[in-house]
Amino acid sequence: MVKNKTIGYRVFLVFDYVLLALISILCLLPVVHVAFASFSDPAWVMSQSGLILWPHGFNVEGYLQVFSNRQLMGSYGNTILYVVSATAIGLLVTVLGAYPLSKKEVLFSNTLMLFVSFTMLFNGGMIAFYMVVRNIGMLDTRWSVILPTCVSAFNLILVRTAMSTVPKDLEESAMLDGAGPVRIMFQIYMPLIKATIATVVLYYAVAHWNSWFNASIFLTDRSKFPLQLILREILIANDTASTATQSGQVAGNADLYKQLVKYCTIMAATGPGLCFYPFIMKYFEKGVMIGAIKG
Repeated sequence: MVKNKTIGYRVFLVFDYVLLALISILCLLPVVHVAFASFSDPAWVMSQSGLILWPHGFNVEGYLQVFSNRQLMGSYGNTILYVVSATAIGLLVTVLGAYPLSKKEVLFSNTLMLFVSFTMLFNGGMIAFYMVVRNIGMLDTRWSVILPTCVSAFNLILVRTAMSTVPKDLEESAMLDGAGPVRIMFQIYMPLIKATIATVVLYYAVAHWNSWFNASIFLTDRSKFPLQLILREILIANDTASTATQSGQVAGNADLYKQLVKYCTIMAATGPGLCFYPFIMKYFEKGVMIGAIKG
């Protein structure tokens, strides 16, 4: 801790706080704009060309149309299913893979880690990826969204590095008491690296929540589409007719409500993530630092 703070240090500290405050404001402005626009009068929203920093004419008609649309709500359920399933499977496989690779006595562990790291830089390409999914019979199934990308090499390296910091004496003591590898992994290693586990869960959940590309090439049944794919159609293709014509009032003003429905759909898609982040971010920095590659 610096006791005698110099003028240069104080200037740097002020500059640092100002810079971080500006970055925070720049990150929050798009969220504020979309949130307030989604609660504003659609005619007023259409007439605006700049940022919206306060709602005008409180209106929830857009949200009513979004949440009354069966296709959107069905895709919401699909996304939750994909996120929970893929995160759970990915976390289990990541831990099961990282545990043996964290042991120096495991034969060829460093070589195996080299192959794992190789997958972060190179892959077979989209055509080969599609052919593999098709040939194993997962095309147009929910498994095609869950399994192919449920494990991340980066997350495996993160967990493996965190496990390698656990003292060897704890494992040896547990083995003397009759504990097996599975019990040691779940009852000793997992509690000690829970910050890293929380970080990995966050990485997996956010990645699968935002994922839409795999669904767009593997799924043709619209009843299995995730929310992000429906959102993409609304934002890019302006496919809001089915949403905007569910009430007489909106039917006569489909074009007027088109932009409002976009904003409401964006908030419906990003809202859970914004609520989830504050409760897990306290583990994020600690988990990343523990799982960082040591020199």
